[in-house]
Amino acid sequence: MSTHGPVLPVWSCGGCVAPWPCETRRRELRAEFAGARVSLALYMGAQLARAAQDLHWMPAGLLHRRFLGWLR
Repeated sequence: MSTHGPVLPVWSCGGCVAPWPCETRRRELRAEFAGARVSLALYMGAQLARAAQDLHWMPAGLLHRRFLGWLR
């Protein structure tokens, strides 16, 4: 279990206080979902939908880049 989980409702990282998903959690997620890129994208899309409710004041483009923009 990672210490770099999201702290809700602010969506900061519980391990380093950076915006979640932080660089460490992104690396962990890439490793956890190795060979399952579509599953990772679906997981992060679900997290984006949850975060959009809590961070309704944040521009949608910023949220998209934060949650999905780092995926390939």
